[in-house]
Amino acid sequence: MDFTHLHVASGFSMRYGTAMPEDLVARAAELGQTSLALTDRDGLYGAVRFTQAARKAGIATVLGVDLALEVEVPRSRRTPVRGGAIVDPRRPRVTVLARGQGAGVPKGTGWAALCRLVTATHLRGERGVPVTASDLVAAWAHADDPTAPGRLLTLLGPDSDVGRAVLARHDTHARALLSGWRARLPADGLAVEIVLHGGPEGTPGCRSHAARMLALADAVGVPAVLSAAVRHLTASTVRTVDVLDAARRLVVLDSRHLDRVTDAGHLADTATMHARARAVSPDRARADRLLAMTALLGAECAQDPARDIGIGAVHLPEAAVLGIPEGTHPQAVLTQRCRAEISRCYPGADESTRHTVLRRLEDELAVIEALGYPTYFLTVAEVTDLIRARGIRVAARGSGAGSLVNHLLGISGVDPLRYGLLMERFCTTLRAELPDIDIDVESARRTEIYEAVLARFGGERVTCVSMMDTYKVRHAVRDVGSALGFPPEEIDEIAKAFPHIRARDARNAIADLPELRSRGLDGPRLTEFFELVESLDGLPRHIALHPCGVVLSNSGLLDRTPVEASWLGFPMSQFDKDDVEILGLLKLDILGIRMQSAMAHAVAEVERVTGERVDLDDETQVPHDDPATFELIRTTRTLGMFQIESPGQRELIGKLGPRQFEDLIVDISLFRPGPVKSDMITPYLEARHGWRRRRFIHPSLVPALAETEGVVVFHEQVLQIVATTTGVSLAEADEVRRTMGTPQGQADIEAWWRPAAAARGYRPADRDTIWEVLKSFASFGFCKAHAAAFALPTYHSAWLKTHHTAAFLSGILTHDPGMYPKRLLLDDARSFGIPILGLDVNASSDTYRVEVVQDGSERPGYGIRLSFADVCGMSAAEVARVLAGQPYADLGDFWTRARVSRPVVERLVLAGAFDALHGIAAGESGSGLGRRGQVTRRDLLLHVGDLDQWDRGLPRPPRPPRHPALAGGTGGSGGAGGAGGATQSVRGLAAAQSQAARAVVPAAEQQVQLVLDLGGRPQVVARSGLPELSGAERVRAELEILGLDASAHVMHFYRPLLEALGVTRASELLRTRSRSEIWVAGVKVATQTPPIRSGRRVVFLTLDDASGPVDATFFEDVQGPYAAVVFHSWLMLVRGVLRRTGDRGVSLRATGAFELSGLWDAWQAGGLDAVRHALLMAEDQALARAAAADAVAGNDPRRRVLVHASGFTQSPYADLRPAGLDPHSGRAVSAAAAHGIPLEAPRKLWHASPGSSGH
Repeated sequence: MDFTHLHVASGFSMRYGTAMPEDLVARAAELGQTSLALTDRDGLYGAVRFTQAARKAGIATVLGVDLALEVEVPRSRRTPVRGGAIVDPRRPRVTVLARGQGAGVPKGTGWAALCRLVTATHLRGERGVPVTASDLVAAWAHADDPTAPGRLLTLLGPDSDVGRAVLARHDTHARALLSGWRARLPADGLAVEIVLHGGPEGTPGCRSHAARMLALADAVGVPAVLSAAVRHLTASTVRTVDVLDAARRLVVLDSRHLDRVTDAGHLADTATMHARARAVSPDRARADRLLAMTALLGAECAQDPARDIGIGAVHLPEAAVLGIPEGTHPQAVLTQRCRAEISRCYPGADESTRHTVLRRLEDELAVIEALGYPTYFLTVAEVTDLIRARGIRVAARGSGAGSLVNHLLGISGVDPLRYGLLMERFCTTLRAELPDIDIDVESARRTEIYEAVLARFGGERVTCVSMMDTYKVRHAVRDVGSALGFPPEEIDEIAKAFPHIRARDARNAIADLPELRSRGLDGPRLTEFFELVESLDGLPRHIALHPCGVVLSNSGLLDRTPVEASWLGFPMSQFDKDDVEILGLLKLDILGIRMQSAMAHAVAEVERVTGERVDLDDETQVPHDDPATFELIRTTRTLGMFQIESPGQRELIGKLGPRQFEDLIVDISLFRPGPVKSDMITPYLEARHGWRRRRFIHPSLVPALAETEGVVVFHEQVLQIVATTTGVSLAEADEVRRTMGTPQGQADIEAWWRPAAAARGYRPADRDTIWEVLKSFASFGFCKAHAAAFALPTYHSAWLKTHHTAAFLSGILTHDPGMYPKRLLLDDARSFGIPILGLDVNASSDTYRVEVVQDGSERPGYGIRLSFADVCGMSAAEVARVLAGQPYADLGDFWTRARVSRPVVERLVLAGAFDALHGIAAGESGSGLGRRGQVTRRDLLLHVGDLDQWDRGLPRPPRPPRHPALAGGTGGSGGAGGAGGATQSVRGLAAAQSQAARAVVPAAEQQVQLVLDLGGRPQVVARSGLPELSGAERVRAELEILGLDASAHVMHFYRPLLEALGVTRASELLRTRSRSEIWVAGVKVATQTPPIRSGRRVVFLTLDDASGPVDATFFEDVQGPYAAVVFHSWLMLVRGVLRRTGDRGVSLRATGAFELSGLWDAWQAGGLDAVRHALLMAEDQALARAAAADAVAGNDPRRRVLVHASGFTQSPYADLRPAGLDPHSGRAVSAAAAHGIPLEAPRKLWHASPGSSGH
């Protein structure tokens, strides 16, 4: 007799289970089991993945959930920290399974009831602490028809209220509890779960406990089933279970804190489970009946993926919801609307153009009709119209920009006919899944859009998509370290040493990365530690709101997905983006793009300051061929511009020299792995600039490749090549491209393509050449429609920077969309002649704003005022109160009316926000020394103390309660309970669980404190005679408080040393001879580790020396001695060889990196000779450390690489987030004891891409 495990936790039982669903299925198949359940704790998070894996393996699927049960016990204990996570209160638990066709349950109703029960459980009580009630389980278990079979099966195991009573030998109470469950649930909806884990007597799952549970079931007349209560895959993985128990409870690993007492909670084979049945009941017949009942109930609960769960069907919003009258087909509405928009999108089109448009439209509409997707397109159009009606910028991205229907509906602003984009790359009748339309919106207003969509379609049709935060190396180090009792300081040091890599790669990284090899992390003491760290790899830690995914469906949405509240209080599906697509739900990615917010801010600032209204989407106002815009792009002064500001892009822009919009499309597409792998960038540039003749891989492909100088750049060109060489349609060609994403798929396509191309007359040599190009580009080329969609905001941002520089940079500084820190953008503004206006309590706002200035600007009239938003520790509510009270007469007036905390007021003083009010001005050359008798910032700080002392003596009003009482609590089955009302106000129930900060009342609506004479308030700022802050002290205050060096650049203080060393400034690089060895120095503003053709790790470092950015490249052969400095320092001196590439392209191949700190100390102590000696010593020490670390690691020159299907190789440490500052570096900055610069710079001074080490 086969055995079905009915109680199985996967890794989606967060911090409880240890095996992923696919692994459980594979193990069950290996054991020869034909059915398997997944019953994760608190949710159905892994159900879709489990179902897909089981279907592929031919295993019947049983789905359920393991829920905590509400009982009358003392309030949950919390961690000692206020607001800390719940310490596991060990509530009793019940397992609930969906019943299926085998039990006579109507199609899908068991799964629907399970989803609704999980939703109702999560939306009652406190977010993140789902607790169900027996009445709630019963409400969803009963069918709507009283004569129909129950929809759910409830299992009461050893950890249920009944099981605990049996363990405590409270037999009467246990019997009463079981009888109560039987009375509440359907007659066929209850079973007792027998678990035998073989632990000591008196522990859950011991032999006597299992036997007495079975006896109770028989006595009350309730069926019994056998279970292993699975939470790990094999007995050998039990140590990981122990770590998760300790991590979940925030305790040190100890037997007192473990749920398990043996290793029997693994996925056991059938023979083992049969033996356990006989161990529970010596009566062979009773043991056989126990096994038979387990098999029977497992069969009754089997879920058919299509019939019950709905996989394979598409569930779109109803036509009536879109306002389509009854009897009208959505296809007719779509056709009519598209035709009506032709004149708007193609004004003044001639007959030929109109004919082309109509023919393309008919083709696309025919595809949409064949797929049955008109409602899909109308729904997306409804959403974009909804967004645009609120004055929010919206634009499509991705392959959807290749659709004319999307363009006519206003979903995409890119004309696919103008740029030669293909519908087939986006949607064809051969593609099984819904097309994917992504829309970019202003990030600052994304949640407003969510609210609008929920209000328009309703909570029963809309939910957000979730995603799982999984264990990576830092998470795993912290949890394992805490479980093993490591000191917090050591845990923090180890965690921050790693880049943000997979936990499974921890020991490989120690061996591979020079910055880790010398840290002593490979000692025997840490062997078990890193084994446990790697065992946690990829396991889910907690659920989070996906940054952009929104699901829109019909009124049956909540029958297909369970929903819980996100942190922000939005309803959130327990399924991720891939799951909802498998379920046939319309997933719309509404991406909050900071650049869209930055451009909206810039446009608003232009109108506020000048009265000019700019419509970026109107080509009559913003022509796509503006010479000044392309001239600025060609200068490579592209900081802040969308997509073209990175070091690599600035170099490529300098080489390419864009002159038209199409060049931006090509540039964005070239900067991708495919062209890099195939070495197509150089041939393209050579052909573009006439340095060599254009070469085509075959004459028949000239039409497809002419626009890119014979080089394959776009996915669309791959489609055209396949179609031309084999005669298939473009739709079939796209299926070929998609299949080539795996090695096996590539082999299959090659076996098909070569004979097909031969049949079309292509010679063997030509076939070889064409195939190599196809193989490289099929999976790593770039979609031209996607590039065109990106090129539009790229151009808009460039146009704004060209014509409204101050407004554009104020938007960039406010919304921070790019890869560089704000301090570099301030330097960029200064380079355009735009003055930076300091923080001012009467002039600053919650955003960076443009101000008219009287002088000091080469671009007359405009400066940028610093924002309160960057003040460390200043809350949004405090900012709103400050803005509401402007203007202020003096510091005392501000103290009385703004009601800002003392630490924040002191920071505002130190940052210069009261300078203008009190006549404080910087001294000559930025020294900061004021006139004798003048009020200083130090005087203002003393005045703050006087005001605080006066304020403390005033009577206080009674303080309101910190936490208002929660309505409803967790009692009964109210709130989301009850089968009849669970869908009511799902949006409201989720919103009630929001844990986000309360919305701040806008400044215009704030109640302003009137100026009252309260008597005794210190009125005059006393002059203490203390000197004003020096220039260095001011910069130090700005760095600590604002993260910006606004009054003077940090490098200003090191200029004498750098001039003595002959350091080359960024502004001088274009005038420096190629191949010269030079020194550069600056503040670190970015590190990147992008993938490159060789598969080795390369580090791109960007420094800022006040005259512009300097980009240096550290190849793998020089990283060993200098990686620690690059990743763990923020002021540095770099040696390298300059290389000129084109008119504007400059790169520096680095050969060394040194901290400026020690060099400054040497300069102060002994001048230039001491500096040179310090450089030699630092280099010798770095080389010695690297050699020693290599010796420990075996000095193996081979490094692991990732090999993709196309043959593209990539370092496993490319494109990763970096590690933290070196905890051993006592001074990350130079001797700024003399200058007052902070010894540890704030992290926001630089950007680090996912694979550098450093904070």
